[in-house]
Amino acid sequence: MPSPVNKKPSATADAKAADSAQSASPALSAPINQQLTKADKIALFTTMMRIRRFEERSLRAYQAKKIGGFLHLYIGQEAVAVGCCSLMGKNDHVITAYRDHGHAIAVGMGLNEQMAELYGKATGCSKGKGGSMHFFAPDRNYWGGHGIVGGQIPLGTGLAYALKYKGLKGAAMAFMGDGAVNQGAVHEAYNLASLWQLPVIFVIENNGYSMGTSQERSSAGDLGKRAAGYDMAWASCDGHDVYDVRATMDKFLQLAREESKPAVVEIRTYRYRGHSVADPDNTYRPKAEIEEYRKTKDPIQVFQQALVAEGVLTDALIESIDQAARAEAEAAAEFAEASPFPTPDDIQKDVYWEADNPAERKSQGRLFFD
Repeated sequence: MPSPVNKKPSATADAKAADSAQSASPALSAPINQQLTKADKIALFTTMMRIRRFEERSLRAYQAKKIGGFLHLYIGQEAVAVGCCSLMGKNDHVITAYRDHGHAIAVGMGLNEQMAELYGKATGCSKGKGGSMHFFAPDRNYWGGHGIVGGQIPLGTGLAYALKYKGLKGAAMAFMGDGAVNQGAVHEAYNLASLWQLPVIFVIENNGYSMGTSQERSSAGDLGKRAAGYDMAWASCDGHDVYDVRATMDKFLQLAREESKPAVVEIRTYRYRGHSVADPDNTYRPKAEIEEYRKTKDPIQVFQQALVAEGVLTDALIESIDQAARAEAEAAAEFAEASPFPTPDDIQKDVYWEADNPAERKSQGRLFFD
């Protein structure tokens, strides 16, 4: 079932509702959020809604057996990707793990090429070869989508190294889940980032569960605080509040860009669905836990209520944004359905640079074997 978007409180909410919204989002007063125009706020809300409706539509496609393999949904975590990616400058980069659809939408990738990729079609962002876990948009400084737990973190550190090497004022945001923090490659990346003072922010999207294992059972101590052992700055914030995400991340992005210093930010969030849609939603966590988050901390609801209280959103505008997001997701599914599959010859394309650019090939010997 689609996640409902409550139309209350209305645009005529009383002062008590406004006070409640303000108290729930103290980060609204942060300078980076004070710079937001009404149009900016509507754009943030719209992007969050587009992520939610895309994920719901992709779930229905998976259930209809249009999508094979894994499908890791981002429902419940929308404010994290949108809050972080809304701060990107021209020299900022993003890399993430396999729950990557939300980040792709947040950096501006179109829904058509994303849905086509899920369907394994040639019009997909990775030409139908990557699937759900491997979305890429180099033109938007978005470097995936990686299926190996923690494997993207050294790569994100490498992006930061490249920025420093080239003398560019930018930062790399390397996203991971709470389970990845225990991987050895993550700690090696922490160490090098600190030793070489690289402009990278390691973003831990802590949704409480590593696949089906709770953080309490899998990870000792405070995940963000581990940064202190590597002499890096760190902080934590609430991932259901896009204002809090932006206020927290802005400080470390500025530190990375201006002083080339790394940091770790742990963002507390939650996912409604299972680790992937092939996994059950609530066999390892109480159903009441999911419903409590949905009622009190749903990121779209929280932001919607704040914007209504601020006079930015009206009931009519909320409905319009919602319907447009649903229609866009549906159109993306139709695009994917109508798109062609890759041909057998495509299997040997985009594998070796020399194979795709034979006129500039320098090596000898065979590149492929039958």
